[in-house]
Amino acid sequence: MTLYRDLHTHPELSFQEVRSAAILASEARAAGFDVTEKVGRTGVVAVLKNGKGPTVLIRADMDGLPVKETTGLPYASTAMGSYGAGPMMPVMHACGHDIHMAVWVGTARWLAENRKAWRGTVVMIGQPAEEGLGGARAMLDDGLLTRFPKPDFALALHDSASIPAGTVSVPPDRALSISSSLDIVVRGVGGHGAYPADTKDPVVLASRIVMALQTLVSRENNPFQPAVITVGSIHGGAKHNIIPDDVTLQLTIRSYDSVQQKHLLDGIARVARGEAIVAGLPEALMPVITGGRIGVPTLNDTPLALRLKAQFQAKLGKARVIDLDPSMASEDFQYFGLEAKVPSVIYWLGAVAQAKWDAAQSGGPVIPSLHNSGWAPDPAPTIATGVDSMTAAAVMLMPAK
Repeated sequence: MTLYRDLHTHPELSFQEVRSAAILASEARAAGFDVTEKVGRTGVVAVLKNGKGPTVLIRADMDGLPVKETTGLPYASTAMGSYGAGPMMPVMHACGHDIHMAVWVGTARWLAENRKAWRGTVVMIGQPAEEGLGGARAMLDDGLLTRFPKPDFALALHDSASIPAGTVSVPPDRALSISSSLDIVVRGVGGHGAYPADTKDPVVLASRIVMALQTLVSRENNPFQPAVITVGSIHGGAKHNIIPDDVTLQLTIRSYDSVQQKHLLDGIARVARGEAIVAGLPEALMPVITGGRIGVPTLNDTPLALRLKAQFQAKLGKARVIDLDPSMASEDFQYFGLEAKVPSVIYWLGAVAQAKWDAAQSGGPVIPSLHNSGWAPDPAPTIATGVDSMTAAAVMLMPAK
């Protein structure tokens, strides 16, 4: 618990995980792994060879988020950080990557101490910048699959606010969605707030665009195909009585299909332009849209996922292995399996304190979601279950003969 609390208290933003990476590297070396640091800028690769057998890649992500923690925990983060030359912001592990790192360390220790239980090679990676900044791609581009043993399987887990601590869930195929980020600069003609008729107000136009975008999901998307369009940020203006020249919107767009994703992105561009035309803006002041890269969804290898589910049921008991719907969150873990052309699975690790879970099911306080400032996993049972499940998965894939 000391290690977990230390990681929780000292989160670091994407590609700045120097302290976290050093902790993982030190722990892996102490366990007997061959460790390489600074892979993909701040990534860690720890290799342990234990005779002939399959090679299994086990990933944990390390970065925190620009969120001010409000959990009230005695070990709550007060860390500050910034992206590049941007403003300083509070930072916390609002997505639970501290849990992932603690499970990673526990798994490394167990595998090193129980070499009679398995045969093969384990490649454990501490990945930077999972939160949208391409950490998996950075490690692959830095030779992950050529400088180190190429895996036969790839595994990862992610903490969940949807199931209680002590449980797990293995998606049989669809695990996490495609995610595209989009910036829209809504332009107008600024002026005095007292004379709006002399302006083209981008605040009003941006508001109309935000509302119109919702119809892309409610009226144009196939209801049997999940889709999300969220405007997570809207910024414009500086004073009560000044109509600004522009407003910036930041969007996240989610689906499970690349054709559908392109339809959503094209629709956003159409809506933004159409609303600007309705507002009477000239061609020179049409909204400027940037971003919109279409990635791939995180799809588990079904045969491997079913094997893992059975293994977890045997290890933990059937009552502790829960079925969940696919998530509209996103990941970059899938690139390891895709690049290596090997089966990969990411599974959910329940992290909600049982008492809080029970209270919420009875109409009590709502459980904070991931990325919420109040997200506080129940660390002891969550980490213990994470280590039990991940080591069980590793032993299943690298059996002692």
